[in-house]
Amino acid sequence: MIGPVLDLMHGRPAEPWTVGALADRVGWSRATVARRFTELVGLPPMAYLTRWRMMLAADLLCRTTRSGAQVGREVGYDNAFAFSTAFKRQHGVAPQSFRARDSRNR
Repeated sequence: MIGPVLDLMHGRPAEPWTVGALADRVGWSRATVARRFTELVGLPPMAYLTRWRMMLAADLLCRTTRSGAQVGREVGYDNAFAFSTAFKRQHGVAPQSFRARDSRNR
C-alpha cells in the first residue's frame, strides 16, 4: 500500500517533499500516509527520506568528483551547510571526510 509513496521518494529524492505533498500526490490523507508508512517501513516518512537521501549522497561522493554542495543539491539540499550537517548526523563524518576515507579504502 505504501509503494506509491516510496516510488515518489526514490524517483525524485531532491523534491522538497512533505508528508502533505506526498499524500496529495497519491490521493491519501496526510494522517494515513504518516501512519501506514511508519507501520510498514518502521520509520516516519521524513526520517526515511532523509536516510534515503544520505545513502544516495554517500554513493555519489564515492562514485563522482562532484563537490559536496553539488551532491547536496542533487539529493535535495539547497544549502551546503544543511547538507553537511545532515550527512554528518547520518554518517558520523562530514561529506569530504567520508569521500577521503572511502578513497583510502579502495
